[in-house]
Amino acid sequence: MSLDPLAVLTAFGLIFLAELPDKTMFASLAMGTRMRPLYVWFGTSTAFIVHVAIAIGAGSLIGLLPGWTVKLVSALLFGFGAYMLLRPGGGDDAEEETETRTVTGFWPVYSTAFMAVFISEWGDLTQITTANLAASNGTWSTAIGSAAALMSVSALALLAGRFIATRVPLKTVQRIGGLCMLGLAIWSVAEIFVG
Repeated sequence: MSLDPLAVLTAFGLIFLAELPDKTMFASLAMGTRMRPLYVWFGTSTAFIVHVAIAIGAGSLIGLLPGWTVKLVSALLFGFGAYMLLRPGGGDDAEEETETRTVTGFWPVYSTAFMAVFISEWGDLTQITTANLAASNGTWSTAIGSAAALMSVSALALLAGRFIATRVPLKTVQRIGGLCMLGLAIWSVAEIFVG
């Protein structure tokens, strides 16, 4: 196994820029305002690593997956996330804080974040780009650069989400996050019919 630092930096730069405006970044930001950010980051990072491994190992096969199915499941997951963020809470802030702690243990948050990213990233531009880079720049260098870029974007989104949550009332952040998730759900459904 030989690592080419230029190939690592190339993969990092391309994937970071491609993922920055992606819907997964906004989903991470929204999840980070409702759930424990570190747990969300572990979940999203694991999903990204799995996707990088898949892209590296079988990049040419990704295009054979039925795109509309992936987009429909992604829309359903975003819709569920919107529901969770926009549902009427009832009670005061102390009760909501207690409720949030009881339902946001490591495994529920981890698995939610993992599944949201794992399903929505199938056939994504970054996965296809990773597969193409692996073919020309080397497997391990591309894998390391791509995984680092994806994990960095997720961390950036979660830090921004935490920063916003300390300065804006939690209810407002949750409503904005819920509306973003609803928008992403609608966008995913629209992609089925447009593309």
